[in-house]
Amino acid sequence: MVEAASGELRSDSAAGRWVILTTVLGAGMAFLDGTVVNIALPRIGQDLDASFAGLSWIANGYLLTLASLILVGGAVGDRVGRRRTYLAGAVGFALASLLCALAPSVEGLVAARLLQGVGGAFLVPGSLALIQTSFHPDDRAKAIGAWAGLAGVTTAIGPFLGGWLVEVASWRWVFLLNLPLAVVVVVVGLRHLPESRDPTVVGRPDLAGAALGVLGLAGATYGLIEENVPIGVLGLAVLVAFVVAEGRNAHPMMPLSVFRSRQFSGANGVTFAVYGALGAVLFLLSLVLQVALGYSPLAAGSATVPLTLVMLALSSRSGALARRIGPRIPMTVGPSVITVGLLLMLRIEVGGSYVTQVLPALLVFSAGLVTTVAPLTATVLAATDERHAGVASGINNAVSRTAGLLAVAALPLVAGFDASGSVGPAALLDGFHRAVLVGAGLTAVGAAVAALTIRADVLVIDGDGDGDQGVAVPSGAGEGEAAPEPCFHCAVSGTPPPVERPSATMAD
Repeated sequence: MVEAASGELRSDSAAGRWVILTTVLGAGMAFLDGTVVNIALPRIGQDLDASFAGLSWIANGYLLTLASLILVGGAVGDRVGRRRTYLAGAVGFALASLLCALAPSVEGLVAARLLQGVGGAFLVPGSLALIQTSFHPDDRAKAIGAWAGLAGVTTAIGPFLGGWLVEVASWRWVFLLNLPLAVVVVVVGLRHLPESRDPTVVGRPDLAGAALGVLGLAGATYGLIEENVPIGVLGLAVLVAFVVAEGRNAHPMMPLSVFRSRQFSGANGVTFAVYGALGAVLFLLSLVLQVALGYSPLAAGSATVPLTLVMLALSSRSGALARRIGPRIPMTVGPSVITVGLLLMLRIEVGGSYVTQVLPALLVFSAGLVTTVAPLTATVLAATDERHAGVASGINNAVSRTAGLLAVAALPLVAGFDASGSVGPAALLDGFHRAVLVGAGLTAVGAAVAALTIRADVLVIDGDGDGDQGVAVPSGAGEGEAAPEPCFHCAVSGTPPPVERPSATMAD
């Protein structure tokens, strides 16, 4: 039984705390999955005799369906109910996690990871959307802050927990961990989550666009991982067809009109550069630490914890700085600092000390990341008017996922790996250094894009809603109310925070 009407909950009430707990646990499953699977990859490769291409598909299978369907998941929630969609996503994610744990082969695990992405596409958009629609406007910012803090804890412990499970039990427990979390989410959610939907939404979900997105990204990903040029080109052609179809659809899942804002386009360009580098580096780093440097799974998981702790400690301050001086300087300096951190990773060698080689690079990298993420998120939400904040956030979420997907898929080509076989320690470390150089170039381009496209006053409110002179604050932050704090953990998980989707279309 739901204890309060939608939009009326208070953050300090028992009902409000139940909603925060349920949404944190659901989002935590996805965030944990994004951090612990990378730690488990070396053991998975050993047990299932996986090639480098197989490991890439294990990581990318989830991202492929999630990136392609996440906008559809949000749109379905608007139509049939956000609580219903969120809980269905939790059930689907849990069942797919069970299949992952039981997978007898690489092919079976990849298939289960694809299904996990489908469940995540309905789970991820609903978490913050439920908070936005469940809490009283006066309490939304506070509720989102509590959500971000608690979800951040799950992200911080993810690598350590994943390494511990792999070391003392099996990589299969990394996936089984989701089952009890899903049970709690469904049982508590059925009783305590208020239902909400958007009665103004018209038209059917953009299933044709979703199909083209899946096929296009699958073709491009396959072409990169397997070095199959014809299929890769075909995938790119399908992605072009997707863009054309979205321009002609009366109710597209990705309205092209939002890209008329130079701020929105520029912010998504920076997103693609930063999250592409982040996805590739974190994927390879866990392999390098264990395969090339001889770290145990637990040590490898613990090694990246400082990255999350820096985000946890400094994200709010970064957001406050962006509100004072505008986003242009942080979004230019941040990717530049990330570039320096990546270049420091060139010093990582066999026999080197974690304290002198790995840790300094991670600290500089995370400093750049925390400088970038908060103003980036705020700019994305401010670059379109308030009615389109949900659409803008959803698109940016898909861009970040797609960037990580394509970056990992391109690693055999960039790093010079033979994807059809396993990669030895020396070749892995050499390829990591090449990938780091490419990633540094990518983030340097991101810094240049921010310098050329992002206005310092884009967060200033003038009410014209054009996205280039400063627009209304995101939904839920009204006159005299602070905008929600940025979601620091989203950088580590590759998930810019979704917000309430006021409509699934952009009918003006």
